Amino acid sequence: MPKATASKTSATPDLPEPDNYESALQELEGLVARIESGQLPLGDMLAAYQRGAVLLAFCRGKLEAVQDQIKVLDEGQLKPWTSEE
Repeated sequence: MPKATASKTSATPDLPEPDNYESALQELEGLVARIESGQLPLGDMLAAYQRGAVLLAFCRGKLEAVQDQIKVLDEGQLKPWTSEE
């Protein structure tokens, strides 16, 4: 049974962290398209899903950081976005 615990805690293969939000989003969109195509072998699909989860967490972290900065700029209040036309 210790082997099962060890395999759960082992990290996925080390892939480089995205340079920025835009590159992470682009890679994530590509992975989603490949997964949705249904043409990936099961092992590749699992790896793509795992990488997608990492990219999603990265993107969410970046968005939350920006949102926190906006709150600071708006004196602690998150104001709704209004587009001026």
